[in-house]
Amino acid sequence: MEMAIGSHANSKLTPASVLPSRNLGPSKRNSVVSSSMLKRQLLGDRLSLKAYWKSFSLNSSRIPSRNSVKCSVSQVAETSTEIKSLLIRRNDIRNIAIVAHVDHGKTTLVDSMLKQSKVFRDNQFVQERIMDSNDLERERGITILSKNTSITYNDTKINIIDTPGHSDFGGEVERILNMVEGVLLVVDSVEGPMPQTRFVLKKALEFGHAVVVIVNKIDRPSARPDYVINSTFELFIELNASDEQCDFQVIYASGLKGKSGLSPENLSEDLGPLFESIVRCIPGPQIAKDGALQMLATNIEYEEHKGRIAIGRLHAGILRRGMEVRVCSSDDECRFARVSELFVYDKFNRVPAETVEAGDICAVCGIDDIQIGETIADKTSGRPLPSIKVEEPTVRMAFSINTSPFVGREGKYVTSRNLRDRLYRELERNLAMRVQDGETSDTFIVSGRGTLHITILIENMRREGYEFMVGPPKVINKRVNDKLVEPYEIAIVEVPEEYMGPVVELLGRRRGQMIDMQGTGSEGTTLLKYKIPTRGLLGLRNVILTVSRGTAVLNTIFDEYGPWAGDLSTRDLGSLVAFEDGTTTSYAISSSQDRGQMFVGPGVDVYKGQIIGIHQRPGDLSLNVCKKKAATNVRSNKEQTVVLDSPLDYSLDDCIEYIQEDELVEVTPLSIRMCKNPKTVKKSR
Repeated sequence: MEMAIGSHANSKLTPASVLPSRNLGPSKRNSVVSSSMLKRQLLGDRLSLKAYWKSFSLNSSRIPSRNSVKCSVSQVAETSTEIKSLLIRRNDIRNIAIVAHVDHGKTTLVDSMLKQSKVFRDNQFVQERIMDSNDLERERGITILSKNTSITYNDTKINIIDTPGHSDFGGEVERILNMVEGVLLVVDSVEGPMPQTRFVLKKALEFGHAVVVIVNKIDRPSARPDYVINSTFELFIELNASDEQCDFQVIYASGLKGKSGLSPENLSEDLGPLFESIVRCIPGPQIAKDGALQMLATNIEYEEHKGRIAIGRLHAGILRRGMEVRVCSSDDECRFARVSELFVYDKFNRVPAETVEAGDICAVCGIDDIQIGETIADKTSGRPLPSIKVEEPTVRMAFSINTSPFVGREGKYVTSRNLRDRLYRELERNLAMRVQDGETSDTFIVSGRGTLHITILIENMRREGYEFMVGPPKVINKRVNDKLVEPYEIAIVEVPEEYMGPVVELLGRRRGQMIDMQGTGSEGTTLLKYKIPTRGLLGLRNVILTVSRGTAVLNTIFDEYGPWAGDLSTRDLGSLVAFEDGTTTSYAISSSQDRGQMFVGPGVDVYKGQIIGIHQRPGDLSLNVCKKKAATNVRSNKEQTVVLDSPLDYSLDDCIEYIQEDELVEVTPLSIRMCKNPKTVKKSR
């Protein structure tokens, strides 16, 4: 259905005439392409599709006036005629998720939406990226946990869920898509669709959700909206989107300035066009208002005085405070509970509610043992909903208790029981993570979607006062038909042309296969697309920054399991290892720094076996960095000025990328050290 849209947020909307695509002249043709024609051409000839889409963009890629919004709802999610007759659609609520690649501006866009919907007072101080409430999220500038908020626009309540953009947290996105009927796909106006864009769009299309594409950061000098729209449409076709899903609405926006419009040259001074597109293009929830109560617990939060809080969308029935309910994990496993408190999302807060009707997103208290994926159902006739399924992890790391001489100096929780309880508690909320017992009683194997996924857990535990050691990341291999297969990822590297040679050589040494190479425009950068084993990506980020002088940008996404690529080396240089326990001295370091780059400066406590630097050659080298200058014959030996190089300051991510098979990272609340694995050293002897 085609709608006319007003230029202001409060303008009245009236239906416009619906015309077939073939009757529209070039000047009046809508920017949304007739996907059925494109699909016919796609099946006939892939090249003819690109030629048609290119010629089409020359005539109509400029989204015409703001009074033509074509909205469509996918038919994938439609139910059968018999069931559909029992369902009604709520028009006063919209449930949407904002999905995008990392750093494409989701959270900043949500900030502008909240401000323009008058969630905050005019004189209220509001910090940047208000949805990133976690300290770790603010420090790293990424979204790690999905968060709920809501706004009211023209008597329509819009529940907004901000989702992570990094592929390692894809499990969060997969869970959240169960709660919504549509997604806002945010795409950068320069970069276009990136690996995570493909991942989140694929999941949204599988659920049958309606999609509104937002070309964000349109005010960038090097913006290329035509290329971005063309690339996004081709991505829809590649992911086998339906005809209705391919007829997506495009909104051009600047999340930072709070502007939007249907044309890149004609932006409104507010986000009115975006709000109108949400209301018109994303359907309300289909509910069974008189049916038996059903609510899927999609997220879990915890508060000291309220306990566990289950968050999810009410699929059917009415939920009341104090109601007796049945909690089901499968048809045969059910238990009874009572809802003590009930909350809905209003603006930026949770507000107590007496009743919640089907279609709305709510938070439920009082069920202490509820888990993600369980269903809160009617006490007498309730049935469970299908449980949430997420993709399997691809990387694992070994966690063990701290065995260094400095154990217990800084940490509060140091025993294997503390470590075990914390790791298994993480599974209650983190569906994409797996924990299992290791070979010994004080070792645990943690599996995740990537090294960043596990590193965030390590950083959170460190800040909570835990002290432990972690081993190097390892890839999870499988056997299919008695053949060893390993995970492969798609790596996209954006690098200036002058550094392209070393980057291509580096990726080739790590068994990468080039898929595509293209220039990105006036900025003089080249986009390299590789298919590479996950093993080859371990430790790659620091090396690729070194060979490109810090100018390369690396993005990866899991692709598939493929044949074993063979042995590969991820580090050419060895480590400098402390020879004995003690405190480092300037005298010892001045002679040691000729052997390589140091991790420590003078006056630092070290222990035997601690890694104190990078050797300039292959193989490890033991050094005594604690020796002191002899005190004899002081008068004849004039004190010399010692010039020391600045030590390398490695973060937790850098250390995990650096270590090899026989090395460990010691994690404490105040320090991060690397050491040789004592068990491996004993075996080698």
